[in-house]
Amino acid sequence: MLSPILAPPARPQPAANDLPDEELMIRIARRDDVALAQLHDRYRALAFSVAQRVVSDPARAEDVVQDAFLAVWRRAGSYAPGRGSVRTWLTSVVRNRAIDVVRATRERPVGDEDGMLLALEDGAPAIDEQVAATIDGEATRRALGQLPDEQRQAIALAYFAGLSHSEIADRTGLPLGTVKSRVRLGLQRMRLALTPVAV
Repeated sequence: MLSPILAPPARPQPAANDLPDEELMIRIARRDDVALAQLHDRYRALAFSVAQRVVSDPARAEDVVQDAFLAVWRRAGSYAPGRGSVRTWLTSVVRNRAIDVVRATRERPVGDEDGMLLALEDGAPAIDEQVAATIDGEATRRALGQLPDEQRQAIALAYFAGLSHSEIADRTGLPLGTVKSRVRLGLQRMRLALTPVAV
């Protein structure tokens, strides 16, 4: 047996705050609450911002964030790295929870510009999930590249810059209805481009 002096030093285990998001998700799926706390610390501000943008109430946004991280705890095993980043997946979970809250309370009408995803009631409820799930993927970049410039700009401002329809209208000087149409039409085109063709 090697003496402690001659034994090779033990490799330090990385702390949860040093781990990549994907490793945190693996640990969360194994019920590691320290990993969940670290993911929460990393993305709480982003999650709150997304929730607040949809529900427009800080207390309700906090509830949405809590519900979303509870969903992450329960569904961490369903995260598929090949479909997008943890950040994108988590953002989608938060948005969906926030939309559920708005729909349940009916305090704001479906289609309100601050709840961008609520405005996409065109018979394709999975459109936002499909775009969000593949937002980091090559297929999405190609689909975005095929859009007319005005639709690509509107979607980039909405999904990548996180602006609401009214904020996009303010930034671009366009009428609100025009912004909504460009986002909706662009997402419809992207959905078509991202839908596998049956053989």
